[in-house]
Amino acid sequence: MRIDLHCHSTASDGTDTPAELVRNAAAAGLDVVALTDHDTTRGYAEATAALPEGLTLVTGAELSCRVDGVSLHMLAYLFDPEEPALLAERELVRDDRVPRAQGMVARLNALGVPVTWEQVERIAAGGSVGRPHVATALVELGVVPTVGDAFTEEWLADGGRAYVAKHETDPFEAIRLVKGAGGVTVFAHPAAAKRGRTVPESVIAELAAAGLDGIEVDHMDHDADTRTRLRGLAKDLGLLVTGSSDYHGSRKTVALGDHTTDPEVYGEITRRATGAFPVPGTGGA
Repeated sequence: MRIDLHCHSTASDGTDTPAELVRNAAAAGLDVVALTDHDTTRGYAEATAALPEGLTLVTGAELSCRVDGVSLHMLAYLFDPEEPALLAERELVRDDRVPRAQGMVARLNALGVPVTWEQVERIAAGGSVGRPHVATALVELGVVPTVGDAFTEEWLADGGRAYVAKHETDPFEAIRLVKGAGGVTVFAHPAAAKRGRTVPESVIAELAAAGLDGIEVDHMDHDADTRTRLRGLAKDLGLLVTGSSDYHGSRKTVALGDHTTDPEVYGEITRRATGAFPVPGTGGA
């Protein structure tokens, strides 16, 4: 089985619609794909309706969190999307995305960059707006050559000249909320230092003690030495180890299935989840 547990669609900052994502996942030879858009479940219905036969969909979300001044992302799988407490927190985070993005546009304007809110809105196309949409605007304007080049201190990285903070959930609270909604939590790309500051291993140990289920080890932003270190940490803490593409369509160079999760780990994730169940494809249109 080929299992990719971290993918994005146009419901947040990917470039594939949810329907295109599942069709492309099947074409890439995947058996299981997870839809984990940022702080939203808006793509579930479309992805489910289009799910090809032979492909299983894992519903999830990537939750925006912050601890000790450091941003981090928590992958949540197979939770009840209508559970009130987690739904309210996701809406709080999502609602703060628009004024945050507007603030980044204002800061870029003050730096002499002629980006407009209308441009960012067009790029987001109704999705959960975020920094990648602002970064894409900078690419369109020729300010930077790629989206990744916008995530520097000069522009949009944490603490950068055009960075604006947003509401982010305490990760310990995120674990509690996801558990309360019957879901499973995995710390996404925990050592992706190129994205900015990362939390120390002591915090990961505290998260594990609070109920964290796993850490994403095999990821494009982790080199070989980092993966080896994280596997050892996961073993010491009794955490599951996942691997994923973190696919964003054409917004990133990584392809669906570039990194995958062991079938036994996937089986354990589905065993632990009680809020929702994987959806088997039946040949959607």
